[in-house]
Amino acid sequence: MAARPLAIVSAMHEELRALLPALSATQPVTLAGRHFHVGVMHGEPVVLVLSGIGKVAAATTATLLIQAFDARALVFTGVAGGLGAGVRVGDVVVARQLLQHDMDASPLFPRFEVPLTGRSRFAADALLSVALASASLRCMARATELLGAAHMADFGITDPRVHEGLVLSGDRFVATAAESRALVDALPDALAVEMEGAALAQVCADFDRPFAVLRTISDRADESAHTDFNRFIVDVASVYTRVIVSDWLDSTSRATGVAFLLANRF
Repeated sequence: MAARPLAIVSAMHEELRALLPALSATQPVTLAGRHFHVGVMHGEPVVLVLSGIGKVAAATTATLLIQAFDARALVFTGVAGGLGAGVRVGDVVVARQLLQHDMDASPLFPRFEVPLTGRSRFAADALLSVALASASLRCMARATELLGAAHMADFGITDPRVHEGLVLSGDRFVATAAESRALVDALPDALAVEMEGAALAQVCADFDRPFAVLRTISDRADESAHTDFNRFIVDVASVYTRVIVSDWLDSTSRATGVAFLLANRF
């Protein structure tokens, strides 16, 4: 029986393109309008895919990865707007919990709670998250080497850091300071906001499948959020994703083996 793959899901084309050169023995599979790239990275069976943007796109992609490919764990990479104090452009956030900030079935259910689940926050897998945070720290230590001083200066990146905690997801691009303040007022421990992670988290919870979410902070979720967004994806986020994912796969396989971390987990 073929080994079950690790799934790495990208929100943006540029991030997927950054990962594809490291994939060997590639076999393309097309399902539901999505192009899945099945192969091997750093000795591990992997499937790479572009999810598309938004919660429904992410949920569809996650379901396909679990049902069609029997992925043993899912890792979502992308960008996010920073919300928490000290979460700056060029930092990385590894989600420990995820929540849909636009979920509101009140007064039937409490605000943010997913109806009929009794849950508003979905916890990421602890082992995967620790491993990705460690790989992210190593990447941040090399930021100047990886990005170049000119790019760091262009985007105002200084001393990039890794944060772990609550990430919010919703089907709108948060691009005003007023929206950001409202989210922080309602959820003071929120570190970042994006558009897919909590949907993937809910699907993985339904299937009892380990997952993690890795986000590069591209903006502060305010009126400047659209400025140089595409260039940031290419020059910063895609570089982070390539280096962090490669480091994670390589170091985990070398030290203990991904199979040791994930075998018999579900």
